[in-house]
Amino acid sequence: MASPPTLPISNNQSTVGAQSQPPIATPAFRAFLSRFSSSIRYGFSQRRPWYELLDRSSLARPDSLSDAYSRIRKNFTYFRVNYVSLLALVLALSLLTHPFSLLVLLSLLGAWAFLYLFRPSDQPLVIVGRTFSDAETLVGLVVLTVVVVFVSSVGSLLISALLIGFAIVCAHGAFRVPEDLFLDDQEPANAGFLSFLGGATSTAAASVAARV
Repeated sequence: MASPPTLPISNNQSTVGAQSQPPIATPAFRAFLSRFSSSIRYGFSQRRPWYELLDRSSLARPDSLSDAYSRIRKNFTYFRVNYVSLLALVLALSLLTHPFSLLVLLSLLGAWAFLYLFRPSDQPLVIVGRTFSDAETLVGLVVLTVVVVFVSSVGSLLISALLIGFAIVCAHGAFRVPEDLFLDDQEPANAGFLSFLGGATSTAAASVAARV
């Protein structure tokens, strides 16, 4: 008596496992996180001691506007990492006191990360049964960003927080006497403001350039 034919069995376990993996868990995203954390650690290692920033004995009113401008330039060069930290603190406090704006901003950043920047290029974006190309996704995210930033309260909150932070930085830079700051070896001149974040942002820029 012949044995019954064997039915083919497809192994869908690996397919299901691959589909269940979050699209954000890509090598590009992991590389971005690695570079971002390394850049943050390097940036904080370049910060100046906070007691130098808060030394009240070094505060004096500038003699003129040109003197204030010269002080701001020198203090920006010396305290740039500390100033970035102050700006980030003001921005964080503003967002924490407005949780709805914080939620909207995080959702917008998540949409950029999940739907465009770190989505695998071989996985098309499908929403409600419709497949969107990279160009359509980019246009949609740009329009969404413009609407969120300029129509909602997120844009005004970010602008006001940055203006307050810049006002604090400029006021400190104008009143801080910089004559005692440049005794140590200086860093290269091309290490400008926010340069320690260049390694992290280059990864995201490369992701955008690869899709355009």
